[in-house]
Amino acid sequence: MINREKKSRKIRKLRLNFKYSFNNVVNQKSTSFKHKINRRWHLLDAKTQNFGRLASRIAILLQGKNKPDFSPQSDCGDFVVVTNTLYLRVSHPVKWDKKVYYRYSGHPGGIRGSKLKDVLSRDPSEIIRRAVINMLPKNKLRTPRINRLKLFSDDQEGKELYEAMQRKNLTK
Repeated sequence: MINREKKSRKIRKLRLNFKYSFNNVVNQKSTSFKHKINRRWHLLDAKTQNFGRLASRIAILLQGKNKPDFSPQSDCGDFVVVTNTLYLRVSHPVKWDKKVYYRYSGHPGGIRGSKLKDVLSRDPSEIIRRAVINMLPKNKLRTPRINRLKLFSDDQEGKELYEAMQRKNLTK
């Protein structure tokens, strides 16, 4: 009787061990990014597109969704340089007065709003930055992705940075 119980216990232990080891192997996440990520630089002009369409294109480039080895849990996106943010375009002229950016301090009566044209006069790059931030996934990778976005209000500074980085990449 004792031998029979010992055998059944051993069999149960073996079954449990096999079950757990099998589940551990199946549920492990594997990433294909054991190699160095090659980040490219993209130069975009804000004069030629509406800022919403431009922001969605920037979000795709920052996430790396345009690459064949895209993986959502890894940060494989590229650098993006946007020039001429001072000359933003909107799809309809009414949006200059109707689009409002809200912020809330957390206190009663602490909500503030500013219109699109007011934000453009203060900091033109803030409009694109806010649009891109809202299009990126809300996780830990959002901050490093948005740090790779470089915004310039005029044409010259952004092109200089882009050309300097291209030269740096060619010399490597």
